[in-house]
Amino acid sequence: MSQKVIAHWLENYTFVGKTDKHKSIIIDAATVPDGDTVAPSPMDLVLLGLTGCAGIDVKLILGKSKKSISRLEVKATAERRDEFPRIFTDIHLHFSVSGENIDEKSVARAVKLSAEKYCSVSAMLENTVNITHDYTIIE
Repeated sequence: MSQKVIAHWLENYTFVGKTDKHKSIIIDAATVPDGDTVAPSPMDLVLLGLTGCAGIDVKLILGKSKKSISRLEVKATAERRDEFPRIFTDIHLHFSVSGENIDEKSVARAVKLSAEKYCSVSAMLENTVNITHDYTIIE
């Protein structure tokens, strides 16, 4: 399966990225540490991609287990190395799940399956980043 995207420069360090299905996103980078930006950075997008991928997996797995989710949030906390390239060294994903009949065993299984089998973003990162997971079930 082939996939194409393109990034067009707008101004400064701001680009608009477009997929081959005509979906767009603004991408930006600060020129100084903690500088102003108008959009997520490329590294923000990596984390967003990971949280979205893992969240979709967990939602699908719990849904197939007949679990009714009313809330699902995936928070990523990451550390980057100081030297270039400033790759992520550690990423921790925390899942917060609410719904009817949501039990610890089901959530643990869904998170584990996402991490070890289904999440493509996690699979791409796993050889260079230490990725950990935990979850909270909110009644």
